[in-house]
Amino acid sequence: MANNVVDFYVLPEGCIAKIISLTEPRDACRLSLVSPIFRSAAESDSVWDSFLPADCQSLISLSSSPNLVSYGSKKELYLSLCEKPLLIDDGAKSFSLDKLTGKKCYMLSARDLSIVWSSTPLYWRWISLPESRFEEVAELLHVCWLEIRGKIHTSMLSAGTIYAAYLVFKTTEGTHGFDALPVEAGFGLVGGGDSCKRTVYLDAGDLRRPRYHYNPPGGRSILDILQFEQGEREGHENENQNPKERRDGWFEVELGDFFNSGAQDGELEAFVLEIKEGNWKSGLIIQGIEIRPKGRDCK
Repeated sequence: MANNVVDFYVLPEGCIAKIISLTEPRDACRLSLVSPIFRSAAESDSVWDSFLPADCQSLISLSSSPNLVSYGSKKELYLSLCEKPLLIDDGAKSFSLDKLTGKKCYMLSARDLSIVWSSTPLYWRWISLPESRFEEVAELLHVCWLEIRGKIHTSMLSAGTIYAAYLVFKTTEGTHGFDALPVEAGFGLVGGGDSCKRTVYLDAGDLRRPRYHYNPPGGRSILDILQFEQGEREGHENENQNPKERRDGWFEVELGDFFNSGAQDGELEAFVLEIKEGNWKSGLIIQGIEIRPKGRDCK
């Protein structure tokens, strides 16, 4: 049996590189520790070019400053796209790669979203923040009808991947109207009828606040209150309903997920909607909606 054991060290470096290219980026990094010949193969352009999306150069060309994407090797290009999201479509979107898998990630800026009343200064205003990756963000001043929608084509995403959509936002000192207010959210194909819908909460200012304190205008019966509190207890079991703080200092909440098989040809829509209770809301700052592989950390 010993004679049947393959000694990888006698294989040509190009052959080892081909084998490594069939794995994932994290595997390539691990294999680079095996030996000098594995390290040389794992660092080669042929390996890291296989981890880059086939349309990578096309996406880079969509940037207003493609010349800023400088690199000495395909690995450097890969890591740059992982760590520094690239603005594309005249700054309306950002594109990046998931570091462990190389899957494509996008964020739709607030300007790229459909936000009801966003062009009315009485309800929304557009401001610049140094901590945002986009030139402008949308600040909610005062609305009772909250509706935010963003769309992206399935062809832009990596095939064979479960994607999730996340609303990326901040709150201001004057935030009100979101205290334990259930907000409808979803993510799925436009007109497909199979959108992943859920209830989320946007009161990121105090995540420990008991949600059953919320009492909408008009009051509720005892039965309604009991049903509401039961739903709240069940909701607490699902952490995806609540905002989480990102490494970049913003908050995000998951709106839903979708498996992109690569066979579908259509447009995906993510949305946030609160139009039922009629209470006035203010104090959110919307950076955008991020669409990335589910379970992966934000940039």
